[in-house]
Amino acid sequence: MRKILITLSIVALCLSLTNGLQAQSLPVGTPVLEDYYRRLQLSGGVDSTASFTVRPYYPSRSKIKPLNVYDPDSSLEKDHWINPNSGLTFGKGRGLFQILPLTIQQQYNSDHPYGWNDGAMIPAKGYQTMMSGGFYLKYGPLSIQLRPEYVYAANPAFNGFASGHGDADLTSYYTYHNNIDQPEHFGTGSYTKATWGQSSIRLTFGPVSAGLSNENLWWGPGISNALVISNNAAGFKHATINTVRPIHTFLGSFEGQIIAGKLDATGQSNLDVTKTSTGKNLYVPKRDDWRYYTGYNISYQPRWIPGLFLGWIRTFNAYKSDVKGFSGYVPFFFPLQKADTKGGNGDAFNRDQITSLYARWVLPKANAEVYFEYGINDNAYNYKDFLASPEHARAYIFGIRKLIPLAAKGQGILVSTEIDQLSQSTDRIIRPAGGWYVHSSIRDGQTNEGQILGAGTGSGGNLQSMDISWVMGLKKLGVTFQRYEHDVDFQQQYLTPINGNSRKWVDFAFGLQGDWSYKNLLFNAKLQEVKSLNYEWILKDYNPANTYYIPHNDVFNLHAELGVSFRF
Repeated sequence: MRKILITLSIVALCLSLTNGLQAQSLPVGTPVLEDYYRRLQLSGGVDSTASFTVRPYYPSRSKIKPLNVYDPDSSLEKDHWINPNSGLTFGKGRGLFQILPLTIQQQYNSDHPYGWNDGAMIPAKGYQTMMSGGFYLKYGPLSIQLRPEYVYAANPAFNGFASGHGDADLTSYYTYHNNIDQPEHFGTGSYTKATWGQSSIRLTFGPVSAGLSNENLWWGPGISNALVISNNAAGFKHATINTVRPIHTFLGSFEGQIIAGKLDATGQSNLDVTKTSTGKNLYVPKRDDWRYYTGYNISYQPRWIPGLFLGWIRTFNAYKSDVKGFSGYVPFFFPLQKADTKGGNGDAFNRDQITSLYARWVLPKANAEVYFEYGINDNAYNYKDFLASPEHARAYIFGIRKLIPLAAKGQGILVSTEIDQLSQSTDRIIRPAGGWYVHSSIRDGQTNEGQILGAGTGSGGNLQSMDISWVMGLKKLGVTFQRYEHDVDFQQQYLTPINGNSRKWVDFAFGLQGDWSYKNLLFNAKLQEVKSLNYEWILKDYNPANTYYIPHNDVFNLHAELGVSFRF
């Protein structure tokens, strides 16, 4: 890791000789503020060359250049309990010290786990909270952000997959889920964990920063989900070189990031039940080894098409003890076509790759944006193979956002909709591709500490969502609707239809959500009623003698979130 950091620092020095003033990031998932900056771009209030596809976002390098990234509209300057400031300067202006907001996020599920994109929090029933706070220190090109996180979850038991399935279904479940580290229940009692959270140490020169970080990342244009990396799992330790603002050239603007990180496993079984009724072992332990995870994300904004962003993501996941040589640690030039590698046999060692292409188009005159991401988790043999079957191993995200200004100054109606499709296409009938994030050789899958790195809806998860909200400045009040299909690939492969009727587990979630600011406080809240149809694919009241099977195991769950941040 030390060699990687030194290399990245040298590259950063070569890219720019001018020292930037500030490179303070806004952590991925920051309540209220992160969404505010993005929707501000729809009306032209944020630099049109900022892609929002390589995050954390750096507001101090944006068009509006706020003195305090946690007070973008200066409302805190006008109304506060404690006088805010943009930090204490020292060393003739070369140094800066700032206390970061103290944030408490709370979550509650009445019946079973629901929700995602909550970082170090875990999927759990009952009450859960995460607290974070810290400071930002900068002197010259060196910056240190210390923002640890602490999580507590009551984590009581709930009716899971094993509660309604026999030996045959349990065997099928483990046959598939032994290839991913994704516990249904994190332990058998209350859960506590302290992490480095959104902490980093960096050297920043001009538009480029290099360093070590534990921050959450978000790659791609999605809002509800991201295919490759999101804040669904806890942040992981990584070396990074990344832009802190767009690099402008005669061809257009570029943003990007390269990382080399360490992914950890839980060492837990997928279910609390690990044996059949006859005592047969079902759970197969994973390798006792951490995973080396590396990749890049490049975003390009063509000079001739304002507001359009085109991006390319590629990641590599392998057990550390398997990685050898420079090409193992820096595999960025590894051929995309299997035909060009090792006689058509692929990698020289077991490694899981994901490739993604994306686009985002911001239309300030229409106060709107449209975005799309298309990814594959199994590279084609050659380009002819891809063109003949582009649906093989694919997943995609498509979304639209529109801000409708109201007559009252500064107010509007924000309409957002997104489709996330991760289940296999009908191409699986001819050539199965396996589930996203699942891998037969890298059996911890695309996870960190038991949670998926990308889309929180999980392998084979499909989501259709819509939000309609009134917005004014930092304030936002609205309604949200979600339709969520669980683990379709597993269900289609192992839980066969009965008399032609589907056994899909589908959640319908309707809720209220809001963000609000008051003096030094920022509030965020969500209240959803979740109706789970055919929960956990359990055949409740099923009689094989019936001519037709109708899914009947419906479960109600109340999902609530409440967060508060105090800005110093």
